[in-house]
Amino acid sequence: MSKTRQVAIFDRLADRSSRIVTHTHNYSAGQRIPLHFHDRDQLVYASSGVMTVHTRDGTWVVPTHRAVWIPEAVPHTISMSGRVAMRTLYLKARLATSMPRACCVVNVPPLLNELILHACTCGSLSSRVAAHRHLIDVVVDQLKAVQTVPLQLPTLADPRAQRLAELLNADPGNRQSLARVCRTVGASGRTVERLFQEETGMTLGKWRQQLRLMQAMRLLGEGAKVTHAALEAGYSTPSAFIAAFKKSLGTTPASYFKVSVNGR
Repeated sequence: MSKTRQVAIFDRLADRSSRIVTHTHNYSAGQRIPLHFHDRDQLVYASSGVMTVHTRDGTWVVPTHRAVWIPEAVPHTISMSGRVAMRTLYLKARLATSMPRACCVVNVPPLLNELILHACTCGSLSSRVAAHRHLIDVVVDQLKAVQTVPLQLPTLADPRAQRLAELLNADPGNRQSLARVCRTVGASGRTVERLFQEETGMTLGKWRQQLRLMQAMRLLGEGAKVTHAALEAGYSTPSAFIAAFKKSLGTTPASYFKVSVNGR
């Protein structure tokens, strides 16, 4: 949540005609794609590793087997936790009319996973090629059924809420009480609670829980053990983290990160 103003780069794709253009790239741990935007909608898929996407509106953590949907013209950065096999589909704007006009993290079921990986072997998909046309139709059809995953944190606008969010972001594992943290930014707990509820739809406690879950996801993506990730992210016990993880993703961290998909 840095206040440093950055200029977003317009990353214009060379292929202007194909309905879907694909991109395949493997990134090392810690790499970061600087602020940029496209004139196409994007489905950015992590076939392995964990990505963090930042926009002016919020932060999204994208673990393995998930993808982030980024509409056209949205400036964003992407940071890598661990080694990331990124597979991206650039869709002509509004080709996938079922998808929202805001960023979101979505589950990628097995069929869509295979479609993304296969499409990436084709380079670009043109409606003038029959096989490509069929593949485009199936991809778009599959996007109608994807489910969103609550792995995002909205950005705060009020300066007091911003200061508090920056303080918590700097040290997600901070175990100070929320009342004490609020005092450090010169605001009452009641005021901050109201601001977070109005701007994010979350209580401050829920926002902090989400921050900790997302930090633990990054640590796991870097190869940390569950116990280390849980305690470093501020959970009182590993079991508390496992319960929060299972509530959000439907399985335990150990089971989730044990599964691998061939990142072609």
